[in-house]
Amino acid sequence: MKLQLDKPWIALTPENVARLSGQLGVYQIGGSSGETVYIGFAGGKSLFGLRGEVGKHLGDPAKASFRIEVNQQYQTRWRELLMLHQRDHGDVPALNASEGLPTLGRLS
Repeated sequence: MKLQLDKPWIALTPENVARLSGQLGVYQIGGSSGETVYIGFAGGKSLFGLRGEVGKHLGDPAKASFRIEVNQQYQTRWRELLMLHQRDHGDVPALNASEGLPTLGRLS
């Protein structure tokens, strides 16, 4: 089973965000050079699900693209994606580092 979120990046535009569903899941925001700058989730308290959460990132020139995964186990998957990024890059994405993150395990 592949753990990485390897779906294609989609341009972070109002039109593309409007096409998203209101479902629960996880998402990644990509920078202009294709690196992951943020990993987030749309949970039970998210207004308009993935559409609402990804839409919060519109208008920031440092954020160029996104990709999503609909997932009912969004908290577990979010932590898993953070741990994968930490394993592969030595730390969580830059914009996640300023948040109060839960204690993450280590993947080998």
